[in-house]
Amino acid sequence: MSWLPDDFVHPGYTPVPDTALHLRPIREADTALDYPAVMGSQERLWEIFGPAWGWPRETMTYEEDRVELLRHESEAAAHRSFNYALLDEAETAILGCVYVDPPERIGADGEVSWWVVDELVGGDSEEALDALVPRWIATEWPFRNPRLLGRDITWQDWLALPRVS
Repeated sequence: MSWLPDDFVHPGYTPVPDTALHLRPIREADTALDYPAVMGSQERLWEIFGPAWGWPRETMTYEEDRVELLRHESEAAAHRSFNYALLDEAETAILGCVYVDPPERIGADGEVSWWVVDELVGGDSEEALDALVPRWIATEWPFRNPRLLGRDITWQDWLALPRVS
């Protein structure tokens, strides 16, 4: 049984209100934009995602990032999970990502997490994304009980939950 309804069509382009930013599914072709975004914020991202996902390693190479983005693109096409890039209007920079995944831990029907690059932390763009994502998930996705990782549950508490069998 799929974690999403068979007729569900995932969102393509989603503007972030009150900014010149938008979300769209990430692609392998975005590696040249993604790699500097991730590695430029690697230390902070590791503090957030490292214990749970082992990502992003300090030694991650451009090629490893490219392979990971190809995997994300393939997973979206197969409706297995979704990685959305946060992009500027001209799509010249990735400024963060939003992940929409099937549940790994009991108690939710979808798990969502997101981040912005270091330069946006604490600013208006991060605030706008933080406001958008829960609304977007509630209105555009078919979840009854989504879990916002690092938001409505700490990563540590999430890791302590039993895994979905």
